[in-house]
Amino acid sequence: MMKIRSLLNALIGIWFFIAPWVMDFSDQSGALWLSLIFGAIQVICALCGYDKFGWRSWQNWIVLLTGIWFIIFPFIYSLSDGVVWSSVILGIITAVFSLWNMGSTSNSTEINN
Repeated sequence: MMKIRSLLNALIGIWFFIAPWVMDFSDQSGALWLSLIFGAIQVICALCGYDKFGWRSWQNWIVLLTGIWFIIFPFIYSLSDGVVWSSVILGIITAVFSLWNMGSTSNSTEINN
């Protein structure tokens, strides 16, 4: 399950990378660039942390921070309601998956899944 959560976090990062065009806020330069940068960071760290677990996994900490950022992000830029809901929900999912991954240990049976 941990690997699935990492892959889902990477997919969510891809969503945040393409969201400025899909959700139509690419005309807001700050929101566009921060969505691209944080989305790319989330993809890279989620994939790099694919086999990492526990509280010492810095990759999961970074993905947790990107999830928190995407919860706050739409309010800073006063984005539309659709963007707010999408960003907040996916940010919460990202944060939960990251915390769940960090709570996994090498003795867990889920690592073999």
